[in-house]
Amino acid sequence: MAIEDRKGLYSQIEASRGSKVILYATSDRPNMEAQIANDAFDYFVHHLDKIWPSTKLTLILHTAGGDSAAAWRLINLLRIFCDDLEVIVPNRAHSAGTLISLGANRVLMTKQATLGPIDPSLSGPLAPAVPNNPHQRVPVSVEAVQGFIDLARNEMGIRDDLALANVLINLSQQVHPLVLGQIFRSRNQIRSLAEGLLDNHGIKPEDKSKIVDFLCSESGSHDRTINRREARELGLVIENPSQELYELVNKVYENIAEDMQLRSKFDPMSLLKGANQVNFSCQRVLIESVTGGSTQRVTNGEIRLVTAQQSPGPGLPPISVSGTEVRVTYEGWEQK
Repeated sequence: MAIEDRKGLYSQIEASRGSKVILYATSDRPNMEAQIANDAFDYFVHHLDKIWPSTKLTLILHTAGGDSAAAWRLINLLRIFCDDLEVIVPNRAHSAGTLISLGANRVLMTKQATLGPIDPSLSGPLAPAVPNNPHQRVPVSVEAVQGFIDLARNEMGIRDDLALANVLINLSQQVHPLVLGQIFRSRNQIRSLAEGLLDNHGIKPEDKSKIVDFLCSESGSHDRTINRREARELGLVIENPSQELYELVNKVYENIAEDMQLRSKFDPMSLLKGANQVNFSCQRVLIESVTGGSTQRVTNGEIRLVTAQQSPGPGLPPISVSGTEVRVTYEGWEQK
């Protein structure tokens, strides 16, 4: 469904909530993921300038997470443009998406919606590359790095300074030292950001630490999901959408899931469908509003079938092995 069709859904949600709607979705399509990142900032400004003035904003948010500093920057931008900010989560707003949700006055969650821990994951050009796909980078979880060091100290009982130094050296060979340095700085920063944002939920000062402790480390895993009942029990301001609003929000999510192909893995071999070469185009980030249209970060490219002769062993005839070559021809933002 194109933006022109989705605009009708956004308008109905605006009438229901007495607000202006902006959608922010980052792809969680396997092998074509995208993250909350600073490059979205200027495009948010474009939409907010079109929406202005509005005392209330409704952000429909779907994301697996991303850069916590970018999330902080975006939530502060949104709050400058309105007096009342609410977040609607159709499916998931994890990690940095949860951090954005903490900055809203309330969060509306569907029955299937989940939040997640806010231990930050750092991504960027210095992050480790995905094996066999140098165009993709693996976000590095702050708590995962700390967990590795805690494993060496507490579980394996490594206390010797030289042995611990070797652990860090080995770790730095897998994760760039500058990323490691940023990780340890981020651990304290994320707690400070979260506690500040919780003011918008009216959380008492004595309860903030309990919530932040759970979201940062006590939840046990970065993959831990938090449904609306658990989020409410934590003390967050969580609302259930009406049945009418639920149906509208669900239609929005189903439409973007189809356009962004969220339910189908990016599998080059299957995309060839027997051909020797095909072109592809993937929507990886959407920022949309009624007046601002659709701003999309897309990845375009081509997939080629490649074959090579390999010898299965001494004295055996070579066999033909097929594979794929993926070439990205364009990566950038487009306005629809």
